[in-house]
Amino acid sequence: MDKNARIFVAGHRGMAGSALLRNLASRGYNNVVTRSRAELDLTDQAAVERFFRDEAIDVVMLAAAKVGGILANDTYPADFLYLNLIIEANVIHSAFRAGIQRLVFLGSSCIYPREAPQPIKEQYLLTGPLESTNEPYAIAKIAGIKLCEAFNKQFGTQYVSLMPTNLYGPNDNYDLKTSHVLPALLRKAHEAKVGGEDTLAVWGTGRARREFLHVDDMADATVFMLEHGIEGGWYNVGCGVDVTIEELARVAMRAVGLDGRIEFDVSKPDGTPQKLLDVSRLTELGWRAKIGLEEGLATTYEDFLQRYGAQVVERA
Repeated sequence: MDKNARIFVAGHRGMAGSALLRNLASRGYNNVVTRSRAELDLTDQAAVERFFRDEAIDVVMLAAAKVGGILANDTYPADFLYLNLIIEANVIHSAFRAGIQRLVFLGSSCIYPREAPQPIKEQYLLTGPLESTNEPYAIAKIAGIKLCEAFNKQFGTQYVSLMPTNLYGPNDNYDLKTSHVLPALLRKAHEAKVGGEDTLAVWGTGRARREFLHVDDMADATVFMLEHGIEGGWYNVGCGVDVTIEELARVAMRAVGLDGRIEFDVSKPDGTPQKLLDVSRLTELGWRAKIGLEEGLATTYEDFLQRYGAQVVERA
């Protein structure tokens, strides 16, 4: 990919988008275009078309999405389905109309069936029922993959989809009503510590297994795909190792410095029993994750303290 390419990062203020900005800057890509939500509403088709018509973009990284954990998905299913559908449809279609040949769409590992064999291969897509707690979001992401695939087939574009496993890292969302499991655990462990408590409350049985990838590794994989000229298809992005939610909670406690016990709330759902990605296709291309969970959580907690620590302490 040309270092002077004009690259549009959609969703640059989010965790994934901000990681893409860091990675592009570190590699010497200085012609990066961003727009805040106030500057460009990606749900406004006419506005998105004007943007691509006027800005002479060469490459699109589509990281903009409405995201959240089990509670958020269960509470706002229409929002998760509609907003994600319209964002990806507007961006992908308008990019095509503007003659843009290179695009990376960031999906999610929740696209795969709830009972998919482990580890999950790309070909398991659409082979069984989805996990009900995040079905609307998953359907939207599947539509994005298929939209990219359709444009490639019909028009010869080079639109690639990446399916990251559970992401974490700097600029994560720590709102307990809308966050994913890892940032929620990190915040709850922090609040327990500053509140002098010795118990960490965890949803479910703690036996569900999840894979976690530092967002900077995800960004590295995204740029890697563009630099290596991958022209289409969808690829799993992960580290290839999973942990139980109980093990994850203990890593979070160590990162925070909380010495205590875990209390499981079995009235809450576990979600999918296991979600481990088969990342062999990406590995065969030459890319591997570099940041381990212990290291990644330690630096993520430092970012949490810088951004939210004082506010949380005051409320604790």
